[in-house]
Amino acid sequence: MASIQVQACTNFIVGKKASIDGSVMCSYSADSYGAYMKMAHYPAAKHAKGEMRKVFDWDTNRYWGEIPEAPETYNVLGNINEYQVAIAETTFGGREEMADSTGIIDYGSLIYIALQRSKTAREAIKVMTNLVETYGYNSEGETFTICDPNEAWIMEMMGQGAGSKKVVWVAVRIPDDAVCAHANQSRIRTFNQKDKENVMFSKDCIKYARKMG
Repeated sequence: MASIQVQACTNFIVGKKASIDGSVMCSYSADSYGAYMKMAHYPAAKHAKGEMRKVFDWDTNRYWGEIPEAPETYNVLGNINEYQVAIAETTFGGREEMADSTGIIDYGSLIYIALQRSKTAREAIKVMTNLVETYGYNSEGETFTICDPNEAWIMEMMGQGAGSKKVVWVAVRIPDDAVCAHANQSRIRTFNQKDKENVMFSKDCIKYARKMG
């Protein structure tokens, strides 16, 4: 019998019609040896106009820059907020030349900022994509699990190269009667561009994919 050692994050998702009690569920294991993560807690708060939020890299604590605070932010504990929006991730890396070191939003900061600003999974997707399209995304390729009490999505995201301050992304809704898992490998291979209810993607997604071959 052969065995291999891996260090891989894993997400498992269950739609509400695939669970016994009608719950949407997701799990998140961050299997990074030696990375003893703190339990994140961001209390709900009101913010004055002009107040800025400092962005620090979730893994290294490196300071990236500042973005405007939202007028109101929600209570977050771990990877779920007071509205039961939950966000997790696994890293697939992808093509190295697509990483953008000039962006100021990393994957971890993106998760927790979105949790503080979202009441639904769909709203979280819009918050996340607006942030990186405005301030740039400096992490490698990620698959995000994004859930609320009614539905579950996976979203895959990559940058468009150093200095671009651009991203390419696709989000696909997991059917209510389905289960899904991802572990450090891209899961979205094809998607229906006409299915506006269950698919979202960046405006230049197809064009950029063709450009990159």
